[in-house]
Amino acid sequence: MKPIEEIIEAESMVVRFSGDSGDGMQLTGMQFTDTAAFLGKDLATFPDFPAEIRAPAGTLAGVSGFQVHFGSKDIYTPGDEYDVLVAMNAAALKADLKNVKKGGIVITNTAGFDAKNLRLAEYPEGANPLEDSTLDNYIVYNVNVTNLIKDALSGLGLSNKELERSKNMFVLGMLYWIFDQSPDFTIHFILEKFAKNPMIADANVKALKAGWNYGDTTEIFNTRFKISTSKLPQGTYRNITGNNAAVIALIAAAEKSGSPFVSRILSDNSCI
Repeated sequence: MKPIEEIIEAESMVVRFSGDSGDGMQLTGMQFTDTAAFLGKDLATFPDFPAEIRAPAGTLAGVSGFQVHFGSKDIYTPGDEYDVLVAMNAAALKADLKNVKKGGIVITNTAGFDAKNLRLAEYPEGANPLEDSTLDNYIVYNVNVTNLIKDALSGLGLSNKELERSKNMFVLGMLYWIFDQSPDFTIHFILEKFAKNPMIADANVKALKAGWNYGDTTEIFNTRFKISTSKLPQGTYRNITGNNAAVIALIAAAEKSGSPFVSRILSDNSCI
């Protein structure tokens, strides 16, 4: 018999997706964000790109992250500390563990903590943070995402490289289950994005559902989180970055001053 799940109602939470630049963390974070927005949560995000262009896979300089702070209250910042960290490899854990709240949740892809990845992440020889006391102050879920995705997508005729590209969707499915969010918005996105490549679309949808089902059927997750809809005023909203906001604010201020240069920009619409 499956144990009873504890449902924790939270006002807001900060989730950090972290992995190698090829792990699809930006896409994963954006899809999680879009779903939270569609479901009526207020939010702020922080895409964090690798420190070096084309840094070697598995190194600290190649870590790519996406942070989202979402909730039922007004959200003004991406958050200073993470409630949940998803670490796809050893370098991601080393780079971001310092910002996880004590008692927070850490989800790891254990396949990213082999001897090679530990060496690239500059851990001391013989040290493994999944096996020593490094994570004692956190709730840890160690999941071999890489192997699970290969099992879930076996028989589709995809190469190992193509199979591994879907592991971010498996992780996203798990997070949707943990936060009681529907995967339907992402399924629609996948089918639309890969409309001309139905095999890849099918693989990603299967991976997403496999992650959801893993959360639902395994007994390692006994806690889920529920965040109510934010009381936002009705209206049309737009997705905007800090740079875009600054440009629009400058244009608005200059337009008010009657700048002819701004009039030309607005007529061209090239900056908005």
